[in-house]
Amino acid sequence: MVQFKGYTCSLCHTDYDPVAVLYTCPQCGGNLDVVLDLEKIKSKFQKEDLIVRREDSLWKYLPLLPVSDPGGEGTPFRIAGWTPLYSPPGIKKMLGLNLLWIKDEGKNPTASFKDRASSVVVARCRELRAEIVVTASTGNAGAALAGMAAAVGQKCIIFAPKNAPPAKVAQLLIYGAKVILVDGNYDSAFDLTIEASKEFGWYCRNTGYNPFTAEGKKTAAFEIWEQVITRLPESAKPLCVFVSVGDGNIISGIHKGFKDLVALGWMNKMPRLFGIQAEKSAAIANAYIADTDTITPVESTTLADSISVDLPRDGVRAVRAARETNGQYLTVTDDQIISAIAEQGRYGIFTEPAGATAYAGLKKAVELNIIQQEDPVIVVNTGNGLKDIKAAMMAVTPAPIIEPTMSSLKKHLKI
Repeated sequence: MVQFKGYTCSLCHTDYDPVAVLYTCPQCGGNLDVVLDLEKIKSKFQKEDLIVRREDSLWKYLPLLPVSDPGGEGTPFRIAGWTPLYSPPGIKKMLGLNLLWIKDEGKNPTASFKDRASSVVVARCRELRAEIVVTASTGNAGAALAGMAAAVGQKCIIFAPKNAPPAKVAQLLIYGAKVILVDGNYDSAFDLTIEASKEFGWYCRNTGYNPFTAEGKKTAAFEIWEQVITRLPESAKPLCVFVSVGDGNIISGIHKGFKDLVALGWMNKMPRLFGIQAEKSAAIANAYIADTDTITPVESTTLADSISVDLPRDGVRAVRAARETNGQYLTVTDDQIISAIAEQGRYGIFTEPAGATAYAGLKKAVELNIIQQEDPVIVVNTGNGLKDIKAAMMAVTPAPIIEPTMSSLKKHLKI
């Protein structure tokens, strides 16, 4: 892994070599940025070398990742990433946008964006020869870890709040993970996971704690670059990327990916990153609006469980992702999130609440004239709607029940 040089703390900027630390900065507790040997990468690869690779997964970008080839051929582990883009004419017309794409992360093997981080973390876990990998999750991160671990025979344990959506808990169990439901919220499960990993020597995947999670998530930036940015004319305005935000690790990971591409000289124009939070879970948006890096905890009550976080663990980098790219944070209501589920569904796209949050944020940005007709826009749908059927049913009118007769049908159809 000649490309992996070590870590730099995102807060105090202390440097560490690859074997000195596993998680956060020992000096100040800040999140660590993985440092790649960009000069060696540039000496060995041109951007065309990656673009022509035939592997349709995040692993086509292995030269830009801090892990060695993990294997896993012929399994779901090897097909995480390289998710499709949609550009529905009806939505473009409705929003008045000429250039709009929706990147559907629900097409990942376990149906969410979190497969990206989990696959890279599992690869790192195997390099470290850890017996067990563990995480706290409201569902998606746990399902992704359980699925990716199962694919390569890695033991894993998942701590989840007892009120996690049943469909997500079912995924954890089906993949064979040891599941422990915690009588508390995500934050309490997170803290317990860290204590347990220290006590028992487990490798901890926790979002905003393990630096390799952002390295997995940055692969979405590489795909957006290849799928969209390289095909835009030089005269185009900067791409606007809309991302739902909970812990902050997805938007900070995407930011890291774009920064890597700029540092390599493979991308000239930094995209603008727009973080979208639920009003009932808006600690990072609050910090952005207050123009501070201090993240003040909130009491999160949003129905979008995947982004329901009291104390975001990657909040500082998430604030900077928008601030440093001329982006912005916006908040949306739970009602707007539910409406966004139904609206996208009418065009064949089924999202869970967290995924719909980014789309709801775009609608608000258009209404406020923050986004205009000629702005190229991509919305990241972070998870499939089947993850949370209860929320989906809130977005629609229940189907009627009729007698199995033509007269009942005609009466219902008012014929």
